[in-house]
Amino acid sequence: SSPHLVQVRERIRINGQPISKDLFNKYFWLVYNRLEETKDPVHASMPAYFRFLTIMAFHVFLQEKVDLAVVEVGIGGTYDCTNIIRTPVVCGISSLGIDHTSILGDTMEKIAWQKGGIFKPGVPAFTVAQPERPLEVLRERAQERKCPLYLCPELDDFEEGCRALELGLAGAHQRSNAALALQLAWTWLQRRGCQGKAGGRGQGARLHLGPSGLSGMPVLSCLGLGDLKEVPPSSELVGRPVPLAPAFQLTDAMIQGLRDTEWLGRTQVLSHGPVTWYLDGAHTTSSIQACVRWFRQAALNQDKPQDGSEVRVLLFNATGDRDTAALLKLLVPCHFDYAVFCPNFTEVSVASNTDQQNFNVTLENALTRCLENQRTWTRLLEEKVGQDPWLPSALRMGGLLQPSPARGSLLLVPPAPRPLNSPALVFPCLAQALRWVAQGRDPHLAAPAASGAHPHPAASSGAVLLREAAAVRVLVTGSLHLVGGALRLLDPALSQ
Repeated sequence: SSPHLVQVRERIRINGQPISKDLFNKYFWLVYNRLEETKDPVHASMPAYFRFLTIMAFHVFLQEKVDLAVVEVGIGGTYDCTNIIRTPVVCGISSLGIDHTSILGDTMEKIAWQKGGIFKPGVPAFTVAQPERPLEVLRERAQERKCPLYLCPELDDFEEGCRALELGLAGAHQRSNAALALQLAWTWLQRRGCQGKAGGRGQGARLHLGPSGLSGMPVLSCLGLGDLKEVPPSSELVGRPVPLAPAFQLTDAMIQGLRDTEWLGRTQVLSHGPVTWYLDGAHTTSSIQACVRWFRQAALNQDKPQDGSEVRVLLFNATGDRDTAALLKLLVPCHFDYAVFCPNFTEVSVASNTDQQNFNVTLENALTRCLENQRTWTRLLEEKVGQDPWLPSALRMGGLLQPSPARGSLLLVPPAPRPLNSPALVFPCLAQALRWVAQGRDPHLAAPAASGAHPHPAASSGAVLLREAAAVRVLVTGSLHLVGGALRLLDPALSQ
């Protein structure tokens, strides 16, 4: 799977657990040295980062003799390096969204064409309810590749004859994910001759699979099970409909699996005393919409503390070619008291964690993007002034603070033409942003350094409110890498 949140080993898991440091080290150098020895002497190129890790993952799974590999594509499908698998057991495509437009195309139809590239002749494929035109594209791609394509039943259909299903992952959009996961698992069990039984590991399981992926290793090929949006169910299309797969009776193991599922960085809540962190790696318009629905239900519908105030903070960053203004506009109705922007760097020194270094982006470029996001947020709030009765008394923001690397001071927008609520602040790294938000009230984070307590009105008044509030609710979103960096600081055990 990709990307990783805290450590690169998360990408290659066996029985749900990232492979050990020793195992990662062993296989990394084995694959690296083999490629180095056999590379083209003329062009002398090595695989890029994602391709290398994909090759390494396949090698690990083969050497460790896994019974089944679940492989998530990186970007797209058609030209993604994971698509080297010629005959997986089954393929799945979750709800489509606009993302990676410079690579996949700028319309849902173009993106659907790319995603349909994982379809294989005679290999069953499943998808969930999609808008009409993209679903037509998926159907056309399935026909040209002679792939049997089916729509998954709604999760409600699996509840007939049994109690309501509990999901370990919060958010209504996860019901679509769960239905697809059930269908993929059921197809694997059927191919293994286990239909109607609770599946388990067994010797020689690979002998009953028929077509397989790499040297007899069965593979489930999966596309982005993280970014979903709610789409009204519709299987009837112009022309021939995509057939609806029948619901089946769930095993006890399936029911337990849905209930016990954990997924770091997606609709995750960390309660650290008076500070509650809500983490979701949403980074498309559809997934941000789902994130807002979840956050409003999980945080904003809670009763306000009786013994004091509640402060709401947005911590945001976005990367790549994403339309940041569109994402931020969706977050405005959450009524944040403060919006904090920072790069995905955990510390100003990029050497602090090699697993989270990004050599494609400089700190200067990342900070420039944050300042643009800050100006966008300020403009969106200006447009709201006078329109919405919920706007509280405003805090007037002061002048621009120039960055001081020695002191790590925060950056603020120039004076606004009129007062605003929700002051927008920019920090040079995640550690400083989190420390300012927590104000020493989160036991996992150190208090802000004295040199960082800048006497700027927005920063100092915010610090007082954050220190005195009975509850501080912080939504961290916009980038999985941002969420991963926050998790590294908020849950140190993940770095072990």
